[in-house]
Amino acid sequence: MTFAGSPDRVESRLVPEAGFELDTFAVSGFPRRLGVGLFRALAQGVRAPFACSRILAKRRPDVVLGGGGYVAGPMVLAARLRGIPAALTEADAHLGLANRLAAPFARRVFLAYSIPGRNGRKYQVVGRPIPAAHLGAAKREGRELFGLPLDGPVLAVFGGLAGAHALNELAAAAFGEHGPPILHVSGERDYDTVRAQVRRDDYVLVPSTDRFGAALAAADLAISRAGGTVWELAAAGTPAILVPYPHATADHQTSNARYFADGGGAIVVDQSRLEEVPALTADLLGDSERLARMHEAMLRLAKPGAADVVADELLSLVRLRR
Repeated sequence: MTFAGSPDRVESRLVPEAGFELDTFAVSGFPRRLGVGLFRALAQGVRAPFACSRILAKRRPDVVLGGGGYVAGPMVLAARLRGIPAALTEADAHLGLANRLAAPFARRVFLAYSIPGRNGRKYQVVGRPIPAAHLGAAKREGRELFGLPLDGPVLAVFGGLAGAHALNELAAAAFGEHGPPILHVSGERDYDTVRAQVRRDDYVLVPSTDRFGAALAAADLAISRAGGTVWELAAAGTPAILVPYPHATADHQTSNARYFADGGGAIVVDQSRLEEVPALTADLLGDSERLARMHEAMLRLAKPGAADVVADELLSLVRLRR
């Protein structure tokens, strides 16, 4: 298995660190306004399928999987032109522009959520694949790892890789001096600012962690955005207060969050009502029966086998080709 992507994005670091080979090509998203950036992106978009075709000629894959976003589109198109079966994944409850453009060239589109109008054999709802390393951790293991109390409720705050600024500010202001034991994964950007506001030993702050499964298991309740992390919360059975990012394309994080709220595992709070979160947190942490119901609901909604389903379908595409 090899990867392809942009030399300017996070895959250029993460893929080699994980021990895989990476082929890169120039491509970028289309700015929403007229300007030099848009013309540059259009020019790259025209050249990208040819660069992808050269990569495919070198690697000679049996099947291609696009992970969504503008990087995947040219590769899926190049695969179609070379007669190589290709598939796409969509992580959100809204089919992004790049996937909408690439979908006609794909044999399968794996959806995290059911999307109106996207049905039939090509579209398959599988959930979102999550790392196997993030599954199966125990609560005691997570609390020991992060130095949290072994007994009593623990709150987690997940700011994401870059850091959800509004959530980081809320956590620091509301819980920096008093409150329940907290595990706060802030992201790199806001780490120093949050650190300066923490005044207690049972507020564990880290910019990031490669033991995210243990972080999920340690918590009785999480405050989080509603991107891909929601599927990991569900797999761990972690009840959540979800605050969708208000500027997400087509407000897809709200749609993501509603799926888990409608299923009973989460509560959705609009960012304009963030001041309600501390009181809601206290109410939930004080109601063990409600948290237990939410825990069970999250487990019912989870799809921890999504990666296996995708892998099996990809292998079936290879067999059909042969």
